[in-house]
Amino acid sequence: MKKSVFAVIGIFILLYIMPLGVRPMVIPDETRYAEIPREMIVSGGWIVPHLDGFRYFEKPVLGYWLNAASMVLFGQNAFAARFPSAMAVGISALFLFLTVRRFAGGYWIGIVAALVFLTCMEVFGVGVFSVLDSIFSMFVTAALISFFFAYMEVRFSKKTGLLALFGIFCGLAFLTKGFLAFAIPVMVIVPFMIWEERWKELFRISWIPIVFAIMISLPWSIMIHFREPDFWNYFFWGEHIRRFMSDNAQHSYPFWFFVPIIIGGAMPWTALFPAAILGLCKERFNDPLIRFATSWFFFLFLFFSIANGKLGTYILPCFPPLAIFITVGLKKYLEGGKKRTFTFGASFLAVVAGVLAVILVLSQATDFFGFRVYSSEETWKWIIGTAGLLLWISLLICAVKSTDFMKKLILYSAAPMFFILSAHFIMPDQTIYRKAPGSFLMNNSNRVSPDNVLVTDGPVRAVCWFYKRNDVYILNGAGELDYGLKYDDSRHRRLNVDQFKKLIEGDQGKKGVILITETKDYVRYKSILPKPVYADISGRFAFVQFEGK
Repeated sequence: MKKSVFAVIGIFILLYIMPLGVRPMVIPDETRYAEIPREMIVSGGWIVPHLDGFRYFEKPVLGYWLNAASMVLFGQNAFAARFPSAMAVGISALFLFLTVRRFAGGYWIGIVAALVFLTCMEVFGVGVFSVLDSIFSMFVTAALISFFFAYMEVRFSKKTGLLALFGIFCGLAFLTKGFLAFAIPVMVIVPFMIWEERWKELFRISWIPIVFAIMISLPWSIMIHFREPDFWNYFFWGEHIRRFMSDNAQHSYPFWFFVPIIIGGAMPWTALFPAAILGLCKERFNDPLIRFATSWFFFLFLFFSIANGKLGTYILPCFPPLAIFITVGLKKYLEGGKKRTFTFGASFLAVVAGVLAVILVLSQATDFFGFRVYSSEETWKWIIGTAGLLLWISLLICAVKSTDFMKKLILYSAAPMFFILSAHFIMPDQTIYRKAPGSFLMNNSNRVSPDNVLVTDGPVRAVCWFYKRNDVYILNGAGELDYGLKYDDSRHRRLNVDQFKKLIEGDQGKKGVILITETKDYVRYKSILPKPVYADISGRFAFVQFEGK
């Protein structure tokens, strides 16, 4: 047992932790969630979030604190910016292991549940990037599992402690992403308790988590109110009501938007959905854990689908109950001596992986398909990707041939791991060119001094992060910084093209003005701006320096 625990921990470290610093940071999310904590560290202002020195009220503060703590430990780099997100996945997997081990069949099936969760593509894809969704999902998972342990506990003292822990995790989730932290437990727990015919118990126990949630969330909530009285008005109405209910909500998508996200995000386990469903049908939803996971998955999925504002990462809290479904369902199915549906699903996935391998090889080695994912200088990347797909196929075949149901699940879990690991290293240069301007910015960093005036109309978060500045001027559209620019102490840093031209002309021979923008935009500005002393416009972005000292 100890060896298997260390093996799973080792797998998590290998897939999620060790390669975190390999990939370049992408825009806009990663540089945003790195820059805000960096500015907290530099300024010493830990209560009010700022981005480029502007007030930034789209999220509460805990996620920034965790990223800042990571930077204090590991430095201001990509690894540190991603570390809290990755650790959140590991902690969520631990909670799933503890839950499934105790309530669904013992130690080994708990290990499988953790592996199912860790190898879901959505969980991995979000967990190795610097965003707050994994951290929020971790606190939600910890809160709901704490409640379920409390529900199953008969001893009053232990039940009380678990309910207090439930409230603490709700408070921490609130400090990460806001009021959803309180809405989600209600929409999961109330239907579950009604289903279990114990809904009256809620009136006796609910005060315990409420008290502890308030204790955790209230201090910062009061401090931010006194520092910035408009925070709660903007955050509640703008970031909750408008985003989830408004007809013109940001990221508005149709009701079915999350269906393909779940199907694709649960890969490679999507291929075993039929087998898992057949296994769950044997339970007939009489087991409390299955009922709890059903309420957890169904009502969250329904809520996020009804909301007008949608992003693929929002659905992440649905993956822990999905991992429970998959694990318990497959256990019941395979324990019954059946294997045909499992064999079909694994074989189908092997065929899909084989087709992808063939397409990748033919597209890179010939012009058969008329496109190439990788350039001719990236041969090693597509070879590694192909090797990962071939190893995936080989282990799927071993899983099909194995007669022991636990070995089947372990082999199926292990099959995609090399491919998942390789994802850190084989990002196409074209993607880096489009989404990761760090190397471009640093190639021109010798031309940037503290006295230069920096102006950008696009990659402001990246400019701030890589040049360690929080005084960058904004040209034209401000996007998410629009709210912060409305304050009297900030609006002077919003420029239109005419104002930018005057800034350059008034600065000649002084500090020097640098414009960082997309090349296509600079082409539009070029005819009305003074002639620069230096311009790097060889890629997607343009670095243009106007006369200084």
